[in-house]
Amino acid sequence: MDRPLIAIVGPTASGKSALALHLASAFLGEIVSCDALQLYRGFDIGTAKVPADGRARIPHHLIDALPPQMSFSAGEYARAAREIIEEITLRGHVPFVVGGSGFYLRALLYGLPSLPGRDELLRKRLSARELRRPGSLHKLLRRLEPSAAARIHPRDVQKTTRALEIRLLTRSALPPPSMAGSLEGFRLLQIGLSPERSRLAEAISARTRQMFAAGLVDEVRNLLSQGLSGDEKPFQSLGYKQALACIRGQLTVEQAVESTEIETRQYSKRQLTWFRGTATQQNQTSWATGFGSDPEVMEMCLEMVRKFLKG
Repeated sequence: MDRPLIAIVGPTASGKSALALHLASAFLGEIVSCDALQLYRGFDIGTAKVPADGRARIPHHLIDALPPQMSFSAGEYARAAREIIEEITLRGHVPFVVGGSGFYLRALLYGLPSLPGRDELLRKRLSARELRRPGSLHKLLRRLEPSAAARIHPRDVQKTTRALEIRLLTRSALPPPSMAGSLEGFRLLQIGLSPERSRLAEAISARTRQMFAAGLVDEVRNLLSQGLSGDEKPFQSLGYKQALACIRGQLTVEQAVESTEIETRQYSKRQLTWFRGTATQQNQTSWATGFGSDPEVMEMCLEMVRKFLKG
């Protein structure tokens, strides 16, 4: 009989962590983070990690797992998360996969085709090209492989670089997802959070301002004082790249806050598009209109999980 697996997805600031803590405490669960940035130690404020007391109450996995200098692909995440989910199930607990990194979730649930590893020399050449002519990598990908370019936002340099890297190293089209191996032995309940747009914008604004007020710039300054260069992957993320620009005198704090708010709102729209489209082609998502911290959403999801666990 397939074992239960619950995923909680949605845009940033939609209350995924609050809902996960509530459900995991009710159903003897453990939380597996599906966030590409919470993996890294020292990057706490800007990634909105669950506070230490929450993590002490409910076991959390794949948070603070890596040093900032280490890269971690979606395939590596999927392998690590699958092992952890298996261990959670063997303990008789319920695994809750929680986060907004849609590509990581797809890799976990449905696998990825076998792909070549990173080629740092090629990546440096591609990065230099993008710095000289912003947007040129996505234009190159559209020329070499239009179908892959259509799935990647033009401003997502990281995914564009990886797609080009694979295309140039293999000299062939990117393999289709059907060549990947899906997670077996589990039945999935995927809960999606979709707050009303204006309320989500307000929540993003409040969270962004709280992060900077809580010392995001000082956190980045402290990380740099420990020997990091600012070129590490986590510094490319929303909030951190703006805080870094503050330290380097390229932005004022208010400009950094405004830039982070705008880009985070844009990112949240892309997340919803992903979870409503690409990530849900192989399974149905049960959507809740509201935040994970809303009492009515919590109650609805409690009942949803209760029925799911009964089979």
